[in-house]
Amino acid sequence: TQPVAPNLVLSSGVGGLRALIYCGRRRCDRCRACIAPDARTVLGSLRQSLQVLCGLSTNMQALAASTLGAKSIAPVLGVCSKLRCFSAQALRRDEMTADDAIHHAQALPRKLLINGEWVDSVSGKQMPVVDPRTEEVICKVAEGDKADVAKAVKAARQAFDHGPWPKMTAKERGRIMYRLADLMERDREELAQLETLDNGKPIYFSRNADVPLSYDHLRYYAGWADKLHGKTIPVDGPYWAYTLHEPLGVVGQIIPWNFPLLMAAWKLGPALACGNTVVLKTAEQTPLTALKLGALAQEAGLPPGVLNIISGYGPTAGAALVEHPDVDKIAFTGSTEVGKRIQATAAQTLKAVTLELGGKSPVVVCPDVDIDKAVADTHFALFFNHGQCCAAGSRLFVHESIYDEFVEKSTKAAQNRRVGDPFGDVDQGPQVDEDQYKKVLEYIDHGKQEGATLQCGGKPQGKKGYFVEPTVFSDVKDSMKISREEIFGPVQCISKWSNTDEVIARCNDTAYGLAAGVFSKNIDTVNTLVRGIRSGTVWVNCYNVYDAAVPFGGYKESGLGREKGEYALSNYMQVKAVYQPLVNPAWR
Repeated sequence: TQPVAPNLVLSSGVGGLRALIYCGRRRCDRCRACIAPDARTVLGSLRQSLQVLCGLSTNMQALAASTLGAKSIAPVLGVCSKLRCFSAQALRRDEMTADDAIHHAQALPRKLLINGEWVDSVSGKQMPVVDPRTEEVICKVAEGDKADVAKAVKAARQAFDHGPWPKMTAKERGRIMYRLADLMERDREELAQLETLDNGKPIYFSRNADVPLSYDHLRYYAGWADKLHGKTIPVDGPYWAYTLHEPLGVVGQIIPWNFPLLMAAWKLGPALACGNTVVLKTAEQTPLTALKLGALAQEAGLPPGVLNIISGYGPTAGAALVEHPDVDKIAFTGSTEVGKRIQATAAQTLKAVTLELGGKSPVVVCPDVDIDKAVADTHFALFFNHGQCCAAGSRLFVHESIYDEFVEKSTKAAQNRRVGDPFGDVDQGPQVDEDQYKKVLEYIDHGKQEGATLQCGGKPQGKKGYFVEPTVFSDVKDSMKISREEIFGPVQCISKWSNTDEVIARCNDTAYGLAAGVFSKNIDTVNTLVRGIRSGTVWVNCYNVYDAAVPFGGYKESGLGREKGEYALSNYMQVKAVYQPLVNPAWR
């Protein structure tokens, strides 16, 4: 946690020249949380240097031609040509990456995966996949509905009741999951490009966070596959008892659009490790990486019917999956509003349900902090993934003694964010679709109308694509709509606090309880706040740190159950108690 001399790594890859400045912590290539503040300057300087290099090589060639003889000029011309070629190629690589992503998307099996086969929807309908950068249709994929869900559930039931998946050894299930993770790592660049194309997040994060975290997650649960076991229990009388941990059966999983591949991994990992079969319903905005994942699952040797993938809309495909009587469990990540409807519908057949829902996460900044570091961390807490994160630190409480300085520096940080094509060197791409884009702008209007002070941003950016300026509001009151409702966009709301009991009460004055952040150097203050705030995750002097072994989930209307870690496994198993007679035992 102490500042250290930064390390500089230069890498030239498919996505172009990159400069990463990082603090030296283990695995810190996972995200930009620990990148030094001047990383953006270095990246910008590198691009400018490449442009200068390209021009310089041309000038060198002209100078050599006018001053050197015919014999001497040849080596110089060769060097100039190579310099110009290198710099021009490096500058073009980001454009090439976007073109590659579109090519990958159009080469996918854009159908439904049912019982190990790629099939058209029963209705023959297709739905468009829109590029949020340009508002143009990338391709069309099969649009599944109730009839397709019925086929997928039937295939999953057949695979569970009669197929090899739940009957094979746990080690073999784990080996297949390891193979799937290895294939994802092999094709990580294609997956990253598809994720950025589909969702709009910067390619840097797709490459260094979403994709590697996804295959790491599958590896984590592959390791659990042969470690799931019950207990032997001493009982009274001439008997002995034990428990079996058995798979639930057919699991319906509905994933969101903000982290499409990672959320698929969060859901599939524990379900497959426990021996269940799955019908995965993708978000209608972002189906592409799931289609690629399905193709890789086939290559890995996952038996037919174990993983079925349906692209479709929530009211048709999603609702049909929840209603189906042969589905044993529903796992959903998305809005609280939809989560409530899912729970009510699932109650009709008493399905098991886990819900990872919305949040309005408080972040408390105490007066003893390093202000510059706290500004950087709380900026990342909100603006990561364009604010489209359920755990975003969207209610920022700053102590009154440092409030003005903190607001000034937070505003500057937002103004310095680079917004643009996510295949370039930017911090923020477009919102995922037109609906989300309009929703964010509506919330910004509410903030203005209710009297919050707009420090920066607040408008669309550019003439094409779903880009929104990074926005900061100060003087935000707890009663304001922007402070009470989940915006899911790049809008930072900063409020003032004065004493600990007051700020704890304000943190908990919400229907949500997903996550929180605490920034202080005083361990007693930290412990008081951590225990006082009712949230499923609390980050201390950091934010948006995730690991496959650590559970994630919320209190109150932020959900039911936990994702990730050992805790998630219980969501996908039944416990069976077995009694047997014990005749003439040597010991009891």
